[in-house]
Amino acid sequence: MDKKVPTPLPIDMTPYQKFKQECKAEIAAQNNQGMWQKTSDWMFDESMRHYSYHYEWLGRPIIQFPQDIVQFQEIVMQTKPDLIIETGIAHGGSLVLSASMLALLDIMNGKNISGSMVLGIDIDIREHNRIAIEQHPFASKIKMLQGSSIAPEIVEQVKNYAEKFKRIMVCLDSNHTHDHVLEELKAYSPLVSEGCYLIVWDTIVEDMPSGYVKDRPWGKGNNPKTAVWEFLKTNSDFEIDKEIQNKLLITVAPDGYLKRVKK
Repeated sequence: MDKKVPTPLPIDMTPYQKFKQECKAEIAAQNNQGMWQKTSDWMFDESMRHYSYHYEWLGRPIIQFPQDIVQFQEIVMQTKPDLIIETGIAHGGSLVLSASMLALLDIMNGKNISGSMVLGIDIDIREHNRIAIEQHPFASKIKMLQGSSIAPEIVEQVKNYAEKFKRIMVCLDSNHTHDHVLEELKAYSPLVSEGCYLIVWDTIVEDMPSGYVKDRPWGKGNNPKTAVWEFLKTNSDFEIDKEIQNKLLITVAPDGYLKRVKK
């Protein structure tokens, strides 16, 4: 078989553009190599038991895989939201990550502090976590609401708050049952700006063996990924960004990086 000759890159591309184009081709090839997928599956199975609990962002536990943290940074840099809505707060590391990224965007845009904000929602914001978040150096960019993310009064508060922002991103990471996540998708997807992302965390639950997740109401067949699939049946405004998961290989959000392609 003749060796395939790579498609030459346009000569008018910048070095950075050429680098990104080469990465794109490598990611596509990487996804087609079964060895990579088997290795990532094995690493994920071995690391799932509280591996993600061992990382912090600027002093607060974040409970995410490093790969997804880096990818989140890339998305914020590319899409430049001025409001990031997050369901699920826990220790607040994700809120601090979002707030710090918005602050970095301010600096890169030559501003001291803009009106960009992070809005976190949780049914139970534990007092020690609330205090730590409110005392964090990035607290001025964080607002929190306590209540169920799908309760009508909370959804209404979020919608009213979002009205003054121009580019909105949403991250869902609270109750992981199919029904709950589907209701979150219906409630918050209309707020996502065109070109921005709606990230649904922990879709990986669907890919775990039955019974792997113990003492939780969610599991195989009842989880964020099944909710995403159901949501997309009637929502063509969003598409799964498959290139992201093909690049990361190890991610808690396969089929969970949704990009709004029209509005």
